[in-house]
Amino acid sequence: MKKLIFGLMIVMGLCSCTSQEPDRYTGQSLEFELFKSSEFDYNGTLLVRELTSGDLEFVIQLEGAKSSSSISFPSHLHFGGYDEAEALIAQLLTPVSGSDLKSVTVLNLLSDGSKLTFDKMKNFDGHVKIHLANDGPDYSVILVAGNVGANFNAESAFDPSKITVCSKNF
Repeated sequence: MKKLIFGLMIVMGLCSCTSQEPDRYTGQSLEFELFKSSEFDYNGTLLVRELTSGDLEFVIQLEGAKSSSSISFPSHLHFGGYDEAEALIAQLLTPVSGSDLKSVTVLNLLSDGSKLTFDKMKNFDGHVKIHLANDGPDYSVILVAGNVGANFNAESAFDPSKITVCSKNF
């Protein structure tokens, strides 16, 4: 009888393992570095993953001092390079949490009405900026920035003195 109960427990355990959620991701991803852009000691990465729906998920992960308060840092995807004066905001991204220095955003339509697919992301002419604050004088402080897509450049080519402060206009 003990063997029968033990056998049923094993079968039930195996059955519960086979009902997995379908994978959310296609396995395609791109990673871009985000570089220190002010006196604040932060840098990070942008991971772009394709969802099975065809949408893109942006995961920003910063490295630097974490905060125990509810501070968050506004983040934007822009058209054009970080050094372009009138680089319009393509998408407002989820603010980076000060407690874990992470942001996850599933992209909607961009501000110009277009949809960014994984293949289009490879050739996208854009950049990401993360600000110290949402408004006021600290809005002009860019914690990290980096070109993404086709115009990505390595740290050796990154020049924080050329970063332009973003316009809040779409």
